[in-house]
Amino acid sequence: MTPRNDISVSTSPAVLRPGDAGYDDELAGFQTGFTHRPDAIYAAAGPEDVVAAVRHAAAGGLPVGVQATGHGLPGDAEGGVLISTRRMDEVTVDPVARTARVGAGARWGAVAAAATEHGLAPLNGSAPGVGVVGYVLGGGLPVLAREFGYAADHVTAVDVVTADGASRHVTADSDPGLFGGLLGGGANLGVVTALEMGLVPVTRLYGGFLAYDGRATDPADILRAYARWTATVPATLTSSLAALVYPDLPMLPPHLRGQYVVSVRIASTGSAEEGERLVAPLRAALGPAVTDTLREMPYGESPSIHNDPEFPHAYYGDSVFLDELDVAAVTGLFARCGPAADAMHVVQLNHLGGALSRPAPNAVPYRDAGWLVRILSPLDGSSKEAARAHQGRAFAAVAGHTLGRSLNFAFGGGDRPEGLYDAGTRKRLADLKAAYDPANLFRRNYNLR
Repeated sequence: MTPRNDISVSTSPAVLRPGDAGYDDELAGFQTGFTHRPDAIYAAAGPEDVVAAVRHAAAGGLPVGVQATGHGLPGDAEGGVLISTRRMDEVTVDPVARTARVGAGARWGAVAAAATEHGLAPLNGSAPGVGVVGYVLGGGLPVLAREFGYAADHVTAVDVVTADGASRHVTADSDPGLFGGLLGGGANLGVVTALEMGLVPVTRLYGGFLAYDGRATDPADILRAYARWTATVPATLTSSLAALVYPDLPMLPPHLRGQYVVSVRIASTGSAEEGERLVAPLRAALGPAVTDTLREMPYGESPSIHNDPEFPHAYYGDSVFLDELDVAAVTGLFARCGPAADAMHVVQLNHLGGALSRPAPNAVPYRDAGWLVRILSPLDGSSKEAARAHQGRAFAAVAGHTLGRSLNFAFGGGDRPEGLYDAGTRKRLADLKAAYDPANLFRRNYNLR
């Protein structure tokens, strides 16, 4: 652990309070379903502003939250200090070392654009607008997860401001405990101002999606075929299966309005010829797709595989890791969130394994899981309580195979941190919390109480 004595404390960081011009704009983020009204927002332009904010909060015993893009807000909150890091969005690529250094406010789209100029790729997820740091501190499930593992596994250094107001440059050699706890432990141990991570020599991939009419083809048949197929593919191929009923809204293409669509998403670093060969048995089992976008593409086009929405909206979400795929149980979960549901729910089943199961010196849990199931419920016209209750009933279908929950895909359940870590990892993180944040200053998160 190396304290950064060269960091000066800003005497006048931009501080916004309720009623100030720009206060609401600074709070605005991707998630619109939760209300956060801090007493003070520190609009940080650099590490010195983060130090000032943390020292101010510590002096008053005020809770601290951090926001870059606002995708993963833990829930509603009043008072305290919010550190806005969106301005700290620098990205620097070292093509020789195959590394990138990114600021706390950087988004994956910017990192991918900088890396692809040098024939490299970051281990980003499906959405280019997501913030890098929050994603990595939750583990980070990349588009190419089965081949390269969690994004957190590729981090080489972290710059962090701890509760004592010290700015530290932390590596696996300088402080293995804090370094490992930050990666997977979320925002519990400090405010990360920058991190350095490895890039991979990937310039293109074979990928896209196969979409099927979930009313014309039984989702249970799709799940069975998908389960059989995933047992045959190499770790160079990462895939997921998603299902949703599109709302009947005029802004959607006519062929999607009110339709129940089940899609298989695929990303592989193998050649297009190998990709076609691997996918052929799945195509044969499921028949013609309504939409088939599988193709060879530059890595920069990988967001087209999932087509995540880019506009801010309100949602509640949760997830569970599964030890194995019980098709009947997962079919029950999908059915609860399908056309018979009284609200819209997006379900995704991720095939894990491969490099994700490799041990790593960090706090990313449940590496023995074979699958991850996520449910995301838009909140337009429905309450958070109703969404949580519905998801609880759906997850009950797979309770017999549940290992725990994923921090990266907990959206709005900050009051329920149970299950985010196995017992051993939670104990290790709790010990680090006691050492580095004994007053629980950093508690506006999925808190290690």
